[in-house]
Amino acid sequence: ASQNLSEEFAKAAGELKKEAPRIQFGKMDVTHQQDLRKEFNVQQFPTVKLFVDGSRNNPIDCTGVRQASAFITWVKRRTGPSTVLINSTAQAEALINAEDLAVIGFFKELDNGSVEAFCEAARDVPEMPFGMTASKDVGASYGIHRDTLVVFKKGKPAHKEVLEDNRQSKLDLTTLIKTFTLDLVTEYNLETSVKIFDVPVESHMLLFTPARSEAFGAIYENYSAAAAEFRGKMLFVLVDTSEPRNGRVLEYFHIRRVDVPAVRILNLSSDAKYKMPAGEVTVENLKAFCQSYLSGKAKLHLSSEAIPEDWDKRPVKVLVGKNFNKIVF
Repeated sequence: ASQNLSEEFAKAAGELKKEAPRIQFGKMDVTHQQDLRKEFNVQQFPTVKLFVDGSRNNPIDCTGVRQASAFITWVKRRTGPSTVLINSTAQAEALINAEDLAVIGFFKELDNGSVEAFCEAARDVPEMPFGMTASKDVGASYGIHRDTLVVFKKGKPAHKEVLEDNRQSKLDLTTLIKTFTLDLVTEYNLETSVKIFDVPVESHMLLFTPARSEAFGAIYENYSAAAAEFRGKMLFVLVDTSEPRNGRVLEYFHIRRVDVPAVRILNLSSDAKYKMPAGEVTVENLKAFCQSYLSGKAKLHLSSEAIPEDWDKRPVKVLVGKNFNKIVF
């Protein structure tokens, strides 16, 4: 992963050298630079930070970006306008159809708190184009007459979120938008794991089941139905237990292959795990499990021992439940 990111980082540097020569790119191996690693709080690799105006204080973290094109967009949005100003329906259509996913903010005026939060969110989501408009005609052409954020998927509105001035934070909007960069149910693998952990939703529901089983179709349909109802509140992940490379994930949740299908909820902030009490993976049972978790009534399934003080002092790191996600993923 580090090698791939290094190559993409180099590609982005080459492109931006032509377009924005004032932006300098550098690479550092902090293995033997412990002072720098501590100063800049580098806890995982690879880590990318943007330093602004020659200051080494409070650099901006670039997280979840893995492609050269996204690097370029991320840097441009940090050093210039983060959204395209739209004045006509033709402009809006061009932006919507440029990529599979696009975001447009429809506003009555462009000087309120929601606009500020929207522009900040755009800086953190370089995977898709962002536009904003205060044109009544453009809003009317999409049937929108209030401040509204719309996520378009393949040219059609996939989600509309009404915005209230100063009530949405950048994190709220970033979470909402990044949720729509993933499928309704995201299958866990090496490629999607980065995206899954980049979305700032702390509650993950995981379905463990073999994708090649006869019962998979019905189970997946039930799981997708529950995912649609709780989208934005929880991320729904599928772990294919017939895939040998997912063995580590099964070990982490203490799931044996004879236990599947199984459903768990993981809270990333506390590393607390919850087990769905009912055996059948029905829509009703899944919804009840989600509701009990969100209302704080679900019972903890497994606890984790405290992180040892010397976990990081030797070449082989000591992992427990509370630091497993952060270090491994």
